[in-house]
Amino acid sequence: MSIESRFQPLLKQRAQQHLYRQRPLTFSAQQPEMQINGLPVINFSSNDYLGLANDPQIKEAVIKGLQDTNLSYGSGAAHLVTGHHLHHHLLEDEIADWLGAERALLFSTGYMANLAVQQTLMQKGDTILADKLNHASLIDGALHSEANLKRYPHLDMKALERRLQKIETGQALITTDGVFSMDGDIAPLTQILTLSESQQAWLMVDDAHGFGMLGQQGKGCFDVLNLKPTTNTILVGTLGKAFGTSGAFVAGSQTLIESLIQFARPYIYTTAMSPINALASRTALKRVIEAKSERERLKQHIQTFREGAQSLGLQLWPSQSAIQPIILGSSALAIAWSEALKKKGFWVTAIRPPTVPAGQARLRVTLSASHSTEQLDALLLALKQVQESEKHQEPL
Repeated sequence: MSIESRFQPLLKQRAQQHLYRQRPLTFSAQQPEMQINGLPVINFSSNDYLGLANDPQIKEAVIKGLQDTNLSYGSGAAHLVTGHHLHHHLLEDEIADWLGAERALLFSTGYMANLAVQQTLMQKGDTILADKLNHASLIDGALHSEANLKRYPHLDMKALERRLQKIETGQALITTDGVFSMDGDIAPLTQILTLSESQQAWLMVDDAHGFGMLGQQGKGCFDVLNLKPTTNTILVGTLGKAFGTSGAFVAGSQTLIESLIQFARPYIYTTAMSPINALASRTALKRVIEAKSERERLKQHIQTFREGAQSLGLQLWPSQSAIQPIILGSSALAIAWSEALKKKGFWVTAIRPPTVPAGQARLRVTLSASHSTEQLDALLLALKQVQESEKHQEPL
C-alpha cells in the first residue's frame, strides 16, 4: 500500500466534511493589523494577549543580543551537553521567583513539556485523571505514559471525585488546563486542589492561556483564585502566548525539576532553545510583570465584546478570559461566517471537530490589549451584518 492510497481517501473525506485545514500565510508582524493570505485584515485569532509579540523592548533586546559576542543564535546542543546558556539559567530562576516556585525548567514547546512531565512522573499502575476538554498535548502526554488514563466530563467535580475514590493502587495525577483553550473558561482549581490533597493525588495545571493574562503580575489562575500551589503541584506555562516569544516551562519543587532533568526524554534528547530567545523571554517576563495597564485594557475589551455579542443574541460560552468562542454548531456555518468576516477585513478562525466536540463548531475570537476600541466596535458591527445576512439567507 502506498502513502497516497492510504491517505488520499482520508483527505478527501476531511474536505467533504468541512474539516480540511490550511495554513494561513502572514506577510507582516504579529499585531492587530496584518496581511494574511494577501488580505489586509484586523486579526482576532492570535494568542498575543498583551500585544508583546511585536514589542519594541523585546525586539531591541534581540538586536543587542545578536551583537553580543558571548551569544550565538543557535544553542548548538542539548541542555545536558553544551546548550545550556547563562540566559537559559537566568530565565529559569526569574520564572521561579515570579511564581514563588522552588525551580523552573525550560522546554522548547508546551507540547514537549506536557509529554515530559507525564512520561516521567507516571508509571505502570498509576492513573491520570484528565478533564475531557484538556489540550491535545495533555491528552497525548497521558497516552504516552505507562499510566491508565481516565477522563472526566468537563469541569464535573463530582465525577472527578468518584474517579479518584475508585483508585485503589498506584499514584493518581489530576491534569487540567487553567484556562481552556477553545472554551475560554477557567478550571475550578479551588475544588480540584482540595480533592487532590484529600486523595493524596498530584496536580498538574497547564496554564498556557492564564499566565500573563490573569492575576497580579500575570501570575495566572492560581493567583487570580488566591491559591497557593503545594509541593505536589506541577505548573506548565508557555512563552508563546502572552509573553510574545516562544518556548515553555515547568515550575514546581526542587525534586520535580531535578527528576525531569535526570529522567525526562523530551528534555534530555532535544536541542536547547535559542539563547537569543531566552534573552528575549527574560525581557518579556519583565514586560508581563509590569503590564498592569495592558491587563486592565484587556479586561475592558472582554467586557465590551461580551456585552456587544450578547446584545446581538450570539451564543457565547461563559468565559471571562480573552478567549471568546461564538458557538455556531455546524462546521459549514462556522467556515461561512469566517469567510464572510474576511471579506469585511477581519480574521476570525473557524474551529471545528476534532478540535472541539461534534456540533460545537465555532468562531474563536481572541482579544488582545493591543486592539483598539474602534477595532472591537468594528468587529461587532461586522458580526451583526454577517448575522443579518445569514438570517435572510442571502449569500454570505
